[in-house]
Amino acid sequence: MKQEKNFSLKQTFNEWLEGDKTSNPFHPSEIASILKGSFYTERNRFFRYIAEIPNEYLGEIILELPEKQKDEVIEFLSSKDLTEAINVLESDDATDLIQDIKNVNTKKANQVLSLLSEDDKNEINRLLKYEQHQAGAWMQTEFFYAFVNDTVADAITRLKEYKKIGELDEVYQVFIVDEKFKLLDTMKIDFLIIQEADTKFSSLLKELQYTDVSVLATDDIKIVSRKFEEYNLQVIPVLDENGRMIGRITSDDAYDIISEIATEQVYSMAGVDDEVEVEENLKEIIKTRASWLFVNLLTAVLASMVISIFDDTLSNMVALAILMPIVASMGGNSGTQSLTVVVRQLALGEIELSQGINAVKRELLISLINGGIFATIISIVTFLWFKNGMLGAVIAIAMIINLLVAGFFGSAIPLLLEKFEIDPAVGSTVLLTTATDIFGFFVFLGLAKIILL
Repeated sequence: MKQEKNFSLKQTFNEWLEGDKTSNPFHPSEIASILKGSFYTERNRFFRYIAEIPNEYLGEIILELPEKQKDEVIEFLSSKDLTEAINVLESDDATDLIQDIKNVNTKKANQVLSLLSEDDKNEINRLLKYEQHQAGAWMQTEFFYAFVNDTVADAITRLKEYKKIGELDEVYQVFIVDEKFKLLDTMKIDFLIIQEADTKFSSLLKELQYTDVSVLATDDIKIVSRKFEEYNLQVIPVLDENGRMIGRITSDDAYDIISEIATEQVYSMAGVDDEVEVEENLKEIIKTRASWLFVNLLTAVLASMVISIFDDTLSNMVALAILMPIVASMGGNSGTQSLTVVVRQLALGEIELSQGINAVKRELLISLINGGIFATIISIVTFLWFKNGMLGAVIAIAMIINLLVAGFFGSAIPLLLEKFEIDPAVGSTVLLTTATDIFGFFVFLGLAKIILL
């Protein structure tokens, strides 16, 4: 069924390319989906498609492509084509595309910038000054505003002008500002259209209950993400250090921000650099992955050294070698659960460092209860398996202790990294595995040596 739908979409796309192309029946993501499918199987057709797409749609489509395909398209297109594609984009998307071009070909990026109008060039250069993790890098400088002494009619006239020239998209609110563009209040569009035309915004301020939900251009995007989720926003104003409104971040960008943060966390917890992965540079991918694998190797050696201390214990009771992976596995998985929860809560702002002790206590309690449950189960299984009640008691005690250790380190490691302003997701899994393996093996084998031998 999916294949039929894709075929139909591709067929319609071909018909559109062969037609007059005065209007676009596709969303950019749909066209990008078609192009993705032909990139590896029909490369000539892929670039023919790119060449035939009108420049007014081209910019948004390029931004929807995977990194490797995007890079090749940028190299394929002329500076003139890229300039025309950028001219119809909103400021945030235009800046993103310029940055992508810079990453591929600095000379071409400079050529594109030189072909843009002075206003567009200055605006893009201003946005490029912000770091990728700052709100300013994600904002649109185009927004619908009204001066406090404007009438409703003045604002609607301004909106019509913006819409006519294609200056604004996704208008949810009018931002009420003073003559210095200091944000005073916001008003939803549906509230605006029911007002009398000659009503001044100054008289409406008393009716509005302004909630100061805004971000500074220098704020981390995690703050932006948190506010969008917390207040269920469609748009958020971006202010400079003096409280003047300089842009807005809309919901479509918020989705990208949230997705980027989530992706970064997943990659980081696995010891993988997300930026390197999307570049598809095998040398760099191998290098970054190998660095964390090397760390993991060292931690594995440490765990093996702990085991070697008890080699005589293992040689005297083979059952210990059979049961040992169970203790390590349960500790590792339990610790990963605690780690994932705390890392995510920190990212969402659900817990602060000041609440760290409470978070650790909570995870210790959960680990203790789970440890008791699974210690009981494994002790019974061990007794039935090896007919040795003391061996069952040893692994039960070791299970409880290791799960407590896992709960402690799984919650404490990300909190400690956050305190030292290190991304809690980076390397946490490796550190946790080291702790649970070493403690798990030491406790299990140590108890066995004391009690059983």
